[in-house]
Amino acid sequence: MLKVAAAITQLNYWVARIAAWLIVPIFVLLMADVIMRYVVGSAAIWTSEFAQLIFGVYAVVAGGYLLAERAHVNVDIFYGKFSRVQKARVDLATSFLFFLFLGVLIWQSADMAWESAAKLETSSSIWNPYIWPVKLAIPVAGVLLLLQGLVRVASDIRTLAGLDNDPATFGKQAGDASSH
Repeated sequence: MLKVAAAITQLNYWVARIAAWLIVPIFVLLMADVIMRYVVGSAAIWTSEFAQLIFGVYAVVAGGYLLAERAHVNVDIFYGKFSRVQKARVDLATSFLFFLFLGVLIWQSADMAWESAAKLETSSSIWNPYIWPVKLAIPVAGVLLLLQGLVRVASDIRTLAGLDNDPATFGKQAGDASSH
């Protein structure tokens, strides 16, 4: 189990490192758009849309990494004051909501991606790029997040059992103090 958890966590870290590099083409495309607008007088029809498509992939694929790093947005009014064990209890008690959400997300997005890929869907713009690869990224990202959620549940169970959790295997661990 520990090897599987470590592999999932490392996979999400690896995906996030690659996704981080997507900022470079987004930056280049948006800079080209601005330069063309001010130097040539009009922007290319494809630069802004291509940047948006890349950003769509960038925004969804790092979810598993964010979960491993405990970087998702939390409302810490009460939770932030809990001990590590209390946080594990709350996380386990509410994990069914997480898995319910991901089940629906993966199910619906896979259906949408399959339909989009089957007809090689394109955008309705003048440039008309393929958008099915971006739609395919959504269920893939959902599966990565689901796998990291399973690792998180195992980590919480281990915390309740009084076992230590290696961050390289289970991701960042909740502390006893507030994260702020």
